[in-house]
Amino acid sequence: MFRLWAKIFKDNRLLRDTVIIDNGTDTRTHKIFHALDEICYQFDLGKPIWLDATVADFKRHDRARFTQDNFIEPIDFDYLEIHVIEED
Repeated sequence: MFRLWAKIFKDNRLLRDTVIIDNGTDTRTHKIFHALDEICYQFDLGKPIWLDATVADFKRHDRARFTQDNFIEPIDFDYLEIHVIEED
């Protein structure tokens, strides 16, 4: 089982969160991208851009923060954070 937790923060307060579960047989990378697509759909967001710093953070800590720099359109929150909470 693969679970990814997504949280939206503004002014250090949690506004929304969701957990995406994937029991498929895809690679870890595909599961992450599919989960991020589902998160963006649920939160009605454009897809963020994976900057080099974001990728490095995710590789190091299994979590990443997407700020305004990662989005093309303006966002009304400080950042979107994703965190892998379980994987087999």
